[in-house]
Amino acid sequence: MSDPEGPGVSSSEGRAERQAFDAIGAVVSWYAARIAAESAAPVPDETRVRELRSARRAALDDQAQLATADPEEAAGVAAFYAARLRELAGP
Repeated sequence: MSDPEGPGVSSSEGRAERQAFDAIGAVVSWYAARIAAESAAPVPDETRVRELRSARRAALDDQAQLATADPEEAAGVAAFYAARLRELAGP
């Protein structure tokens, strides 16, 4: 039976990368929602919008780097972004 992740990719590698991709995606979505909300405010805080856009771009850059990450790196990225989302979302 063939590997569902594709040729040359073990399931653990694919799983770690998928978890990291999903964790980053959740953070990117959080930033996008805050950017939209701030931009729609009667008087948007342009500094805040720039900060949010910069943070979103950094997350997207990290997501792009997953293509070359090994399973350990991907797992670390997943853990970092899962913690980042908890921090952003608050209690």
